[in-house]
Amino acid sequence: MTTYAVGDLQGCLAPLKSLLETVGFNPSRDTLWSVGDLVNRGPDSLQTLRFIDSLGGACIAVLGNHDLHLLAAAQDATRLRKSDTLLSILKADDRVQLLGNLRQRPLAHLDIAHGFFMSHAGIPPIWSVAQALGYAAEVEDVLRSETLSGEFFDHMYGNQPDRWSDSLTGIERLRTITNYLTRMRFCKADGTLDLKSKDGQDTAPKGFAPWFRYPRRNAEIQVIFGHWAALEGKSDADGVHALDSGCVWGNCMTLMNIETGERHHCECGD
Repeated sequence: MTTYAVGDLQGCLAPLKSLLETVGFNPSRDTLWSVGDLVNRGPDSLQTLRFIDSLGGACIAVLGNHDLHLLAAAQDATRLRKSDTLLSILKADDRVQLLGNLRQRPLAHLDIAHGFFMSHAGIPPIWSVAQALGYAAEVEDVLRSETLSGEFFDHMYGNQPDRWSDSLTGIERLRTITNYLTRMRFCKADGTLDLKSKDGQDTAPKGFAPWFRYPRRNAEIQVIFGHWAALEGKSDADGVHALDSGCVWGNCMTLMNIETGERHHCECGD
């Protein structure tokens, strides 16, 4: 019984299947963790979503910003962008089931036995793991509500507020939690976010640094994240595992055995 974690899929199904075949993955005994961004930009978003669903309880996938964008576009198709590859999902006969299952997925996952926390973008240095899970649950409850999710998607997009405060309420609170867990790269020690810069970790705007460069609360718990393709799967921080190695951009997909730390790569091509 082995647990593997994989970087951003973004509709790149063939590389994922190749990696799982390489390690002899068997859903009857093994578990796959996904850092999110299951869909979009790549060639097989629909089939990727179907494949992940087919794994059932053998796959734990957290939501990424592209997954949330899909859910928002399903509510209002005018939100689709030219670069999106989501229409096949929105037109699929099993659309309702696929989107319903996606809405049930968490924003953060903690495995106490293995000592790992996982979210799409990581965990801000100002939050403990318990806080991150609690805040994630607030957004998850809204996503799973037919009556509340509509308003959330109407106001989900945006970079403000750019700093966490316990006094935040309503949609501003939900948007800030979502940005920390699905869009964060650079921040200040006080948690202030820069959500515009997307290059490598040594290109931080003045006064900012990669979130994992700051001392982490609950440093005994290792962190798995994706989202940041420019890192090329390297964080250079103890106990912090960057798994997005830019498959959708023609680089490679990364699969990590969380028990041994061994990494497997599959070249993705253009």
